[in-house]
Amino acid sequence: MEILGSSLDDLRRTRSSVKWRACPGDAIPVWVAEMDSAPCPPVVEVVTEALRRGDTGYAWSEPLVAAFTGFAARRWGWEVDPARVMQVPDVMIGIEEVIQARVPAGGAVVVSPPVYDSFFGFVAATRRRLVEAPLGADHRLDLGALETAFADAGMGSAYLLCNPQNPTGTVHTPEELAAVARLADEYGVLVVSDEIHAPLVHPGVTFTPYLSLPEAGRGLALVSGSKAWNLPGLKTALLVAGHETGHGLHEVVTHGAQHLAVLAQTAAYEHGEPWLDQLLGEIVERRRLLVDLLAEHLPEVSVAPAEATYLAWLDCSRLGLEDPAAAFAEHGVVVVPGTRYDRRAEQWVRFNVATSVEVITEAVRRMAGVRHGAVAAG
Repeated sequence: MEILGSSLDDLRRTRSSVKWRACPGDAIPVWVAEMDSAPCPPVVEVVTEALRRGDTGYAWSEPLVAAFTGFAARRWGWEVDPARVMQVPDVMIGIEEVIQARVPAGGAVVVSPPVYDSFFGFVAATRRRLVEAPLGADHRLDLGALETAFADAGMGSAYLLCNPQNPTGTVHTPEELAAVARLADEYGVLVVSDEIHAPLVHPGVTFTPYLSLPEAGRGLALVSGSKAWNLPGLKTALLVAGHETGHGLHEVVTHGAQHLAVLAQTAAYEHGEPWLDQLLGEIVERRRLLVDLLAEHLPEVSVAPAEATYLAWLDCSRLGLEDPAAAFAEHGVVVVPGTRYDRRAEQWVRFNVATSVEVITEAVRRMAGVRHGAVAAG
């Protein structure tokens, strides 16, 4: 049985999250980063039993920390010291708290667009100065741009590393990450690595946790099972400190984590790997389907190569449209405009492939309507 197998009608009938409710009429949502997936059985069991018992109190993090450290060792060969792990409400709240605690008022935060759009919003919310170090044309880290940005940002600033990169699906190499760590040390920059998509690295590709590198001892990383097991509505995450630094956060920051989320993610890390492995195979298949359908029906659109995530970064420049995302919306398909991730990406959009064959097929059929100008929804 497929994990990503629901029909369009079933999804509309059974889903009440923002992905489906925020879209008008019969529009197809392939935008926000949540999956149209069947749930992971061990997660369902533990959450259902907790509710049945009335076990709905405050979160206790130790089992989750143990489950994650075991998963990290099995999956990536990363030996995490549990004493260096702190629970936080979710990844972005953890990043915000780190910025507030570790970057002085008026200081700077560096990001590498195209990158997760919430990075921009949270930097603005903390009232720190944003400095950009764009990825290269190959969607890889540009060390020259990073060095220029670190020099501009100055000592005491932070760099928000997206590892793997959202929306491009780039998996940074050990050599690239070690070079980032050396630059950060040279310029006095704190690297904060968002590794929420780490379990979603495609089969045959090696993921390198930033803190697993000896050069990265002064960095921090944030991890969560919410993307990999489709649990964004059950919020919790873990903040991991490198071997040469501490968290720098007050204990009160732990209080927002959800007890049911801790139970769910503990079960996922301990018992959800078979489900995850099947999911990863299906994601690769869905991505291949999208590439093939676009080649057949909308050949002007190309898909950037990716080694991770269920997100596809689409180059629409050959369509000659002023606003590709708006044009697709007129044809009943909701994608995310590229400018959410990079102000220079007017001709790019992000497409979520973590859905059924039916949804992707219908979405591309509708998107192809932009070639003829006729509305193709329905």
